[in-house]
Amino acid sequence: MDIQEIMNILPHRYPILLVDRILEIEEGKRIVGLKNVSVNEPVFQGHFPGFPLFPGVYILEAMAQVGGILMIKSLNLEIGKYAVVFAGIDDARFKKPVYPGDQLILELEVISLKKVLSKMKGVAKVNGEVVAEAVLMAAARKLEDIKRNA
Repeated sequence: MDIQEIMNILPHRYPILLVDRILEIEEGKRIVGLKNVSVNEPVFQGHFPGFPLFPGVYILEAMAQVGGILMIKSLNLEIGKYAVVFAGIDDARFKKPVYPGDQLILELEVISLKKVLSKMKGVAKVNGEVVAEAVLMAAARKLEDIKRNA
């Protein structure tokens, strides 16, 4: 799945769209996504000047976006009518730093899959080594409901 299809599925846009490609997808089971970490990303202006380090919360957000694609595809949610929103994060661990030039491989496996609340185990790797992991929870919400409550 290329960036055009990803942008058709996710409502996120630059600078917070953090998925460049979907490499594998088994609907209802698992997904593997890719994020190229570039020194040109705005976050590196402040994190940290002279020592660019990709923030852990961005790694978690990239995982969540990949998981959101799996939810939307697996639950046959109508594209453009639903957004997947964070509901919780458990057991987040950051094992190694991520730098500009790294390629994050984001692997998520379904623990439970429901529109009201889904749960997935996420692992982020660089060069085959685990850099972060977490259990992510998310819910599908109608965009009109999100906008109405804003």
